[in-house]
Amino acid sequence: MTRVLIYLLLAGLPGIAVPASSQELSPKKEYAAMLVILTNALLERQAADSAGNNTGGIWCAHCKVWHTRAAEAVYPFAITADITGDARYAQAAKRAADWLFRQQQADGSWKETPEEWTGTTTDQLLMLLLAYEKLSPQLTTAQQIQWRSSMEKAAAYLNRVMTPEFASINYVATTTATLAKAGLVLHQHAYTQKARQLARRTVAKMDEDGFLNGEGGRSHGNKMGVDLGYDMEMSLWGLGLYARLTADTLVDGYVKRALKNHLYFIYPDGSLDASWGIRSNKWTGYGSATSDGCQVLFSLYADEDPRYANASLRNLQFLRSNITAGLIGYGPQHAELFNTPPCIYPTFAKAKNLALAYTLETRDTRPLAAIPADSSSWIKHFTTLDVIEIRTQQFMATITAYRYKDPAGAKGKYMYRPDGGAISHLWAAGHGFITASSPTVYSRPEPMSFPEAPGVLPLTPRIEYTDSAGYFTNLYEFDSRLSFHEIAKEQYAVNVSGELKDKNGLTGGVGYQLNYLFTDSALQKTITVTWHDAWPVVHVIEPIIQYAGMRFEQKDDHTILIHAGKKQWALRILSGKARWITGREAARYWTPYPALKAWPLELEIQPEGEAISGSVTYCLQVLNTPADK
Repeated sequence: MTRVLIYLLLAGLPGIAVPASSQELSPKKEYAAMLVILTNALLERQAADSAGNNTGGIWCAHCKVWHTRAAEAVYPFAITADITGDARYAQAAKRAADWLFRQQQADGSWKETPEEWTGTTTDQLLMLLLAYEKLSPQLTTAQQIQWRSSMEKAAAYLNRVMTPEFASINYVATTTATLAKAGLVLHQHAYTQKARQLARRTVAKMDEDGFLNGEGGRSHGNKMGVDLGYDMEMSLWGLGLYARLTADTLVDGYVKRALKNHLYFIYPDGSLDASWGIRSNKWTGYGSATSDGCQVLFSLYADEDPRYANASLRNLQFLRSNITAGLIGYGPQHAELFNTPPCIYPTFAKAKNLALAYTLETRDTRPLAAIPADSSSWIKHFTTLDVIEIRTQQFMATITAYRYKDPAGAKGKYMYRPDGGAISHLWAAGHGFITASSPTVYSRPEPMSFPEAPGVLPLTPRIEYTDSAGYFTNLYEFDSRLSFHEIAKEQYAVNVSGELKDKNGLTGGVGYQLNYLFTDSALQKTITVTWHDAWPVVHVIEPIIQYAGMRFEQKDDHTILIHAGKKQWALRILSGKARWITGREAARYWTPYPALKAWPLELEIQPEGEAISGSVTYCLQVLNTPADK
């Protein structure tokens, strides 16, 4: 009982229990504390013994469905039982497994209810295999036979169907771990062999910077396209766990190299920057809504680099701040934007991640080591992506010119991510999000995963115009030209040029240049448009994330003061014939992913006489500089 009380008390803590002056971190304790929070939420929603055929299922009040994948909580329940010594969690794990067995299809797969996709069988099977090792001593002989029969059917299905031609690459990567584990638990060498084949094919799709392709649409059966969220929260840990189970040093080496670059995308506040990837329509700020989490990846390689434990706990702290109504929401402002509880998907997905992270973490404490985002002045260009990360004393930003183009074009779901040199994530010290990105057009390609949000406008800062030919923006420019240089100590310039395009990638007759200047306390933008075949009024949109209590004070046509508690900025027009327009269509500036709302600020650039170009320069200046948080 003492263990139970200790961990329930830990689970009630509002944040990571690491004093600012501490030289050590306690990942295992923090993983356990957060895991108890999440498993308690899932336990509350599990059908009791009297619920008939749904006994053991976990009800999603948001979707009003019994998500088959929710039974992956079988492993988090089993680990929570170990942590607390409370038999209720072991019983919950057994009930979840029994319910999942009843949902299994004749071919051994599970559908991702309420949809028809069966690739998620790999996620369910891996959790069963891991839970079986924990629970088998408590199972009767008949129960053990039932478990093993179900797991054998599912493993045989994956062994038969899983390839990069069948599924997006994160499923293939996860299956390397699943079949490697199935080979050990079920004593089937064929599964181990298939795991090795899939792992080699998967790492062959990594580019030279370690980013994994294979999340996009198909071209002659081949998938390309990188998504940072699915890389960190699914694919890399799947490959890493496979490598550990099979001692595959080649695959292990690929993952280690990749992780060193992926580490740069953990921001100072712990947010995970999946703002620019091709599946960024599910970006929540802490990661992606339906992927597992980065803690298991960092735990796998915590002995390799002391920075990984800090990055993991930093992200965990950010994740913890996204809990609403006992469940993990879709982003920092979920409770303000939705009057219904969140879908349980993020909660059970992050729970399984934390259960694995807890199991894999080998030390009680680890030294505190700064992550790249803690350094106050650097710029890094990821050449295979054309994505830039910049850190100054007061800001961190992602600028994306990622060139992926989906074979399906505008009919696909991967071409509404931010692009064209947009800042897709802007963080300010002592505050958090200043701007963020969201899909250029919000749609519901997977109705289960995307809430209804009719009429919302993108949060991404952008250049745009509409005329008789349609809507054109830099966000649809997937062939922009990007360059950068350090112009002085701790001052960085980034230059982007391209054409304003429509959703089909067609030009409308207006070119643009975006010039950024980052200094310690300011971000300056110069936007130049060139009218060469069309002469519309061009709009520059700056949606500023609007947290509770923030105020926007317009001093005059050229200056807006932004007040956020002790933090204050001035947004000033420095040159150009333009004025600030504030709050136009403000009610439409919110998005489910990440769950944020914004206050729109707008400039107009008008063609004048025979001029072929027009420009405006404006600057976001920090007026006070409290210590980073």
